Amino acid sequence: MSDQLKWSKSSYSDSEGAACVEVAATPTTVHIRDSKTPAAPHLTVPARTWTAFISALRPGA
Repeated sequence: MSDQLKWSKSSYSDSEGAACVEVAATPTTVHIRDSKTPAAPHLTVPARTWTAFISALRPGA
């Protein structure tokens, strides 16, 4: 399934390639990986969990 996902690099990733987080969203899950090791296992969380996580990071949350 990983090769079928559309991965997007975080806008906060290091331009030198040292801290590259990528995410791929589906209607029900969000997949998170380190772009330096795309073939390695990645973390998968329910979409609602990802939404809660991102919301908690916003200023004033």
